[in-house]
Amino acid sequence: MKKNKQKPDRELVDRSFLARIEPYLYLLPFFLGIAVFTLYPVVNVVLMSFKEDYSYLTREFSQWGLANYDKVLSDPKFAQAVGNTLKYVLLVVPISTLISVIVANLLNQKLRFSALFQTAYFLPMVTSVTAVGLAWKLMYNKNFGIINYILSFFGIDKIPWLENAAWSIPSLVIFGVWNILPFTIILLLSGLQNIDPQYYTAARVDGSGSLRIFLRITVPLLAPTIFLVCIVNTISCFKVFSELYPLFNGKPGPFYNLYTVVYYIRFAMMENRKYGVAAAAAIVLFGFIFVFTMIQRVVQSWMSARKR
Repeated sequence: MKKNKQKPDRELVDRSFLARIEPYLYLLPFFLGIAVFTLYPVVNVVLMSFKEDYSYLTREFSQWGLANYDKVLSDPKFAQAVGNTLKYVLLVVPISTLISVIVANLLNQKLRFSALFQTAYFLPMVTSVTAVGLAWKLMYNKNFGIINYILSFFGIDKIPWLENAAWSIPSLVIFGVWNILPFTIILLLSGLQNIDPQYYTAARVDGSGSLRIFLRITVPLLAPTIFLVCIVNTISCFKVFSELYPLFNGKPGPFYNLYTVVYYIRFAMMENRKYGVAAAAAIVLFGFIFVFTMIQRVVQSWMSARKR
């Protein structure tokens, strides 16, 4: 009798054990993919940044140390790259967010041809950045580009967008804003559609105008989504490279004046073959992104607490 009782008990224990580990077995391929393709590269880059005179082919290095970080932080090219990247972030993120809030609010209205407008605004998301960059390169052309052609109607002389160092940042920012708009508009549009229409109904009953409703209802209720957009776009803009590469034929600006942090990493790794320096620059870039993200989160928390 005891043996017969033990068998069902063991079967119950085995079944309960399998039931507990079954979800993890389903997730095991995902965890393996994360470990191999995400965690290992991150750990490898961190370790590589401390290896001096590291050779990628032989995996040999002279010693552990901070020489790579010293080279990065004392390099004038890296200082230029940080400055250009900060300019790009501080210009593209606010401008794209402001335009996206206005456009998303218009697309959220029941307007004629709204589907056509949505398709037009979302086209960059399904187009290769390199292909779009080449198209913008033609548009920026001083002699036969469409941008200078349109400006000529307003009496503006031809602008050497891609030939003059002074116009390098503006041309990159304009392209960057246009390129980042679709994703930003999609996020903001989803946030707008989650706002309860009763707020707007009550405001119209009270006699509020469209501008007052937009500033007093739409923007405050959309604030969490706006902060999310700012964080995501800040991370994306700090990694600017694919917008820069096609505009200037793979060079960092017409006179090598437009180094960005990611371009500096690419230059150190692909052309100078200094993998340890490239890894150190990547870690420094991560530090910048982390600090900016934390600042935005603190500001968001402070504003939320102030509303309460």
